[in-house]
Amino acid sequence: MSPALITLLFLLFAIVMFVTEKLPLGLTSMIVCIGLIVTGVLDVKTAFSGFIDSNVILFVAMFIVGGALFETGMANEIGGLVTKFSKTEKGLIIAIMAIVGVMSGFLSNTGTAAILIPVVVGIAGKSGFKRSRLLMPLVFAAAMGGNLSLIGAPGNMIGQSVLQEATGESFGFFEYAIIGGPILLLGILFYATFGFRLLPNHDVQEEGSAFEEGRDYSKVPRWKKLLSLLILVITLLGMIFEKRIGVKLAVTGCIGAILLILTGVISEKDALKSIDLKTIFLFGGTLSLASALRDTGAGQMIADTVIGALGANPSPYVLTFVVFIICCVLTNFMSNTATTALMAPICLSIAQGMGADPRAVLMACVIGGSCAYATPIGMPANTMVLGIGGYKFNDYVKSGLPLILIATVVSMILLPIAFPFFPG
Repeated sequence: MSPALITLLFLLFAIVMFVTEKLPLGLTSMIVCIGLIVTGVLDVKTAFSGFIDSNVILFVAMFIVGGALFETGMANEIGGLVTKFSKTEKGLIIAIMAIVGVMSGFLSNTGTAAILIPVVVGIAGKSGFKRSRLLMPLVFAAAMGGNLSLIGAPGNMIGQSVLQEATGESFGFFEYAIIGGPILLLGILFYATFGFRLLPNHDVQEEGSAFEEGRDYSKVPRWKKLLSLLILVITLLGMIFEKRIGVKLAVTGCIGAILLILTGVISEKDALKSIDLKTIFLFGGTLSLASALRDTGAGQMIADTVIGALGANPSPYVLTFVVFIICCVLTNFMSNTATTALMAPICLSIAQGMGADPRAVLMACVIGGSCAYATPIGMPANTMVLGIGGYKFNDYVKSGLPLILIATVVSMILLPIAFPFFPG
């Protein structure tokens, strides 16, 4: 049996297990990871490389930074300030999604989510609203906001580089926002109206964790509260100016976590307690599947099979739609960066082969590749809130699929208008 076929079987197993949850999500991920080693699809180093992936290190660091904000009670104080301006649950959802969406357009969407997750949990604790109702809109807004500018997400730059190499043209800094802006606005409107009922409604109380609610913080020294906030702000600034200072997100997060422990704001014991290991095993293990899809050519096979079914001379409209859907599906099981890197060259070749301007198809590839809303492994931020929000796999499917539908409709209407296939 070929490595690509074995990989596809493990992909099918993972999908079935994630949907049914007959096994814990982290256990499923580890079965896939070990299975790919035992069957010879991946070597040990490649299979376990996900556990030292920069996003996993970022998870660990930001769990500690967030944990310090809770251990000191500072998150609750911040939550109290925000809730003064947004009294209703819908008002909070709108405010959170708008703030996160705009920030993600200019910062890392993963970094933005990592910084604001503990703050939103604090808001939930202070306001009395369930965190499961607020965290999912937060991570969805982070993904949508990434399409507001050229630097909002890595996939945007991949689409740009493919276009530049092939045609010498470039997307403008805010050109992604032609599609991404309306998707974000309609996404916020959707979850403030019809989608409000689809948001998970779980009671989450992680007894003994750094996110525990209803605690007495009156004996915590004021300096600890202020220092936890100061280090959070410094960490955020480091992430904002990542490219200028030349320090990666994960390293900045680690510096923040180390400072919190060194200064005694949070103890080593509480720092370790704040790390959600379920998230680490789920994300780290699943990255082995993403590597196998890429390295064995299984991902390429999926893309080629579907696109090949369109025939020798497909309509550019149909091609754009199919590319968008393929990218939507792949990105929910691979990273959006890997999905865009895989699909962009294929899309470019087909568009050029039919004599069409590749900009619309590449834009569909990038936007579709960002629609990682329907699984907890679609993007790092989705995984980060899995345990904190008490979510199940189907919570993402139920809440995220309508957003994919919205993104699809918006894209199919605006792409041919903004990026004509055959410019006059």
